[in-house]
Amino acid sequence: MPKIALLPGDGIGPEVTHAAVEVLKAADGVFGLGLEFETFPFGGNAIDAHGEPFPEITRKGCLEADAILLGAIGGPKWDNVPRPIRPETGLLALRKAHGLYANLRPAKVLPGLEHLSPLKPEIARGVDVLVIRELTGGIYFGEPRGMSEAEAWNTERYSKPEVERIARVAFEAARKRRGQVCSVDKANVLEVGEFWRKTVDEVHQDYPDVALEHQYVDAMAMHLVTRPSRFDVVVTGNIFGDILSDLASVLPGSLGLLPSASLGEKTPLFEPVHGSAPDIAGKGIANPTAAILSAAMLLTYALNRPEAARAIEAAVAQALRQNPTPDLGGTARTEAFTRQVVAALAQARVG
Repeated sequence: MPKIALLPGDGIGPEVTHAAVEVLKAADGVFGLGLEFETFPFGGNAIDAHGEPFPEITRKGCLEADAILLGAIGGPKWDNVPRPIRPETGLLALRKAHGLYANLRPAKVLPGLEHLSPLKPEIARGVDVLVIRELTGGIYFGEPRGMSEAEAWNTERYSKPEVERIARVAFEAARKRRGQVCSVDKANVLEVGEFWRKTVDEVHQDYPDVALEHQYVDAMAMHLVTRPSRFDVVVTGNIFGDILSDLASVLPGSLGLLPSASLGEKTPLFEPVHGSAPDIAGKGIANPTAAILSAAMLLTYALNRPEAARAIEAAVAQALRQNPTPDLGGTARTEAFTRQVVAALAQARVG
């Protein structure tokens, strides 16, 4: 039976994770998935209970699971703890421990919901972009790094194998979509960008059926706002991917709509892109869509159950049309929206 390690985390993390689990249980009832769940401490709550954000009990539980579902971590309460034990450091350690080098972040504007986007409907219409972010290299992990009273320094570094493997993930994904890859760098001023572009070009030779273009990151930021529908798969490094995927996330209308999958060498990780939103934690108004769609990605990429994933995605789309959460102009609270999704899944079963 597939084992899912739940890391609800902090802030609204437990609320949206609970919603995602409720939907997974409903999908289990329809498709016979046989899911098992076990919850582990992670992030700020783990610091409070264990003195570190990624304790040994969680490390072991994640390695023994078939997939990890994370809610969100962090908050002002832990902003002043030493950097080595901050919640975000635990997330970096989790990614590194599982070799999660490929972060997939889809941003799709659903037909009929263009009005939810901050863009004009004619610009938002047809947006369906997959941002693939390299997750274990680049400036977040490069050495040397440090800080003194007079200065601070970080190193942007990529090896050829790191760029090759993320490029292959992008080209393979494009083969299952519209056959287009846009690689983003800053090759005009950074040697690492020039190296990135050269290596992606070399990998592209193995994928003649996929179209490839290159964009500088500043130009790409502009294009994602002015003509986002023309992009299919976007692949880029760690820091650029962090920024561009957050930008892309608002195209459908809210950061609360964007799921993600982190794939690599060991247990894959699935999480909403949004943060812990401590200002609304416990109020019952958090948008669980991103967490629910992350659970759908879990079914596709970790358990090879795409039919169940598609059913969840269709149920979410129906719920969004019926009555979205307050951040999207609706009135459905977290639990009510979750019930709408579960009800739509039940209808699918009847159908």
